[in-house]
Amino acid sequence: MKKPFENKPANFLIFLFVSLYLFSCSQKNTETVSSEDAQLEKKSLTGKSELNNLPTVIAEQLLLADKNYPELDKYPRSVENGETILVGIKDWTSGFYPGSLWYTYDLTKDDKVLAAAKARTAPLEPLKDATHTHDLGFMLYCSFGNALNIGGDESAKPILLQGAKSLISRYSETVGCIKSWDWSKEWKYPVIIDNMMNLELLFWATKESGDSTFYKIAEQHALTTLRNHFREDGSTWHVVDYDPESGDVLEKVTHQGYADSSSWARGQAWAIYGYTVAFRETKKEVFLEQAEQTTDFYLNHPNQPEDLVAYWDFNDPSIPDVSRDASAAAIVSSALFELANYVDADKGQLYKEKATAILESLASDEYLAKPGENNYFLLKHATGNLPANSEIDEPLNYADYYFIEALRRYLGKDAITSM
Repeated sequence: MKKPFENKPANFLIFLFVSLYLFSCSQKNTETVSSEDAQLEKKSLTGKSELNNLPTVIAEQLLLADKNYPELDKYPRSVENGETILVGIKDWTSGFYPGSLWYTYDLTKDDKVLAAAKARTAPLEPLKDATHTHDLGFMLYCSFGNALNIGGDESAKPILLQGAKSLISRYSETVGCIKSWDWSKEWKYPVIIDNMMNLELLFWATKESGDSTFYKIAEQHALTTLRNHFREDGSTWHVVDYDPESGDVLEKVTHQGYADSSSWARGQAWAIYGYTVAFRETKKEVFLEQAEQTTDFYLNHPNQPEDLVAYWDFNDPSIPDVSRDASAAAIVSSALFELANYVDADKGQLYKEKATAILESLASDEYLAKPGENNYFLLKHATGNLPANSEIDEPLNYADYYFIEALRRYLGKDAITSM
């Protein structure tokens, strides 16, 4: 009997060659997979490293703004026709630039940033007595609130408490809400979804003073808004107008969205953020459920772009040939880092991943300006009020503020999101 391959050298050589070739391919495939894994890991680490390095870039840009706009009571709000819009203390956005400086100081411990934060916050003190606006949370809590919480400035407390008293002067027990605007001749008692953002000041005021009045008004405003501002799919109307005599809803409309029935992107963002805070402060499950429902609507909308930087209104029929709103994206990113702590583990992980993905998109060259560019604002491609042809595809100071807040939360610098 012949032994295998005996007198068949050619067959043996063929077998040996094939075996060596297959072994080589196997090794190459293993090396390729390992190389791909390494590249993915490298890409991930690079992205994280870039986000870790952002505070110094942000500080440089904000200090350039401080140098180039030296009037301490004139705050950079946006850009129109290439020119920076500077606003006084009574503008609803006046607290965001000082607030951005406080956040950036917390991230960098840069004394120049600290000095600028103090100098830009101080002129806002007269707002504590303002009763003409519902935006005192934005104006005071973003500035003096951060001066207290980050800078340890105890002198901010009486300013914030008086501001909270001024804010609740706009509350109606009949309506169950804080009135938003006084300027409209068309609406009798308008309440906008944005107003949810100003409740945090009231929740703080009760904890600081022990007076439950602030808490009760904030809670009731959130409950009334929950009842009347939302659609079945979790999206929100922008404006609900009430009859001040009866408290009945007169109409549900928009002011900054595409249509009364459309879903204005920043309105959805305000709702997500506002109800996340409302749940944090009250532990009412209905507030958490609303935050989740509106988040799921926002993230899963078929018109949500791949980079998660939303179009200005989800229902604009000209999508994708319309402007984005980086401010909505920044607000949602920040909110999701907090909301992730209040939901089940799987959804929490999803929310953190989405929050990080949005932050990474905003930190890309597409949206984040280099120091010295973009009139010294951080983010590009935000939309203020498209129906009024105002601040379209321009930077906005509140986009920058919530971008820095989202970064701070990503880096674990916010006690609320580091629990």
